[in-house]
Amino acid sequence: MSRRLLALAPLALLVAACGSTKTVTVTVTVARPTPPTTKVNALVAEGAHTFNQFACAQCHGPNGAGGVSPAVPALKIIGKAETPAKLRTIIDHGVGVSSDPTRPYMPVWGQVISKRQVTALIAYLQAGLPAVSGATAPAVQTDQGPIVEGVQLYVRYGCINCHGPNGLGGVPNPSSPDKTIPPLSGADFFKQFNTDAKIIGVIRSGSVLGHAPIVSMPHWGGILTQSQLQALTAYIKTLKNG
Repeated sequence: MSRRLLALAPLALLVAACGSTKTVTVTVTVARPTPPTTKVNALVAEGAHTFNQFACAQCHGPNGAGGVSPAVPALKIIGKAETPAKLRTIIDHGVGVSSDPTRPYMPVWGQVISKRQVTALIAYLQAGLPAVSGATAPAVQTDQGPIVEGVQLYVRYGCINCHGPNGLGGVPNPSSPDKTIPPLSGADFFKQFNTDAKIIGVIRSGSVLGHAPIVSMPHWGGILTQSQLQALTAYIKTLKNG
């Protein structure tokens, strides 16, 4: 059977009974083929899972293959061409044009990701970003309403890593006035962002201040669609507002 015909949904086959006009319906369930994975050492595997956890693929493409935005490079070549020291600098301090909110901006990860995690990411990049079992984000469901979609986008796009579970905040940001990355819940947030347009605006343009080493939020305007921005906003509006 051709791979193109493989699917999770049952395939109904109409089979005419021999010597009879009676039609028999036979249901056959076939499995979707599993993408090939590569056996790698433990540090490279760590890097693959960190790459997934911190939503690197949402900008750089699955396994760093690119194709998400013309402003974001594929990592297959860069990962091997750059030195470990240069890769660490980019991950720790970010890169991009902070003044243009329509173009993606890689955040400053140095205050969020540990040195061990950066070392693992570098090992994964320099190994050529092989496919590693389990290091892939689940698909986002779009048929259960915008709030359910927003919850899943919040995790898949790494918002949870900086703004915390349920938008409660608390992740360190030593150079900011209150020493933490701001929460997305509570009276202060909803007083400042009191309309859908304001919430979508800050997600789209990010909170990049241009003064490293303040942790910089990506410009999601070059990555997320308008529908996804609306779904994230719908979820954020369900969070504690007092």
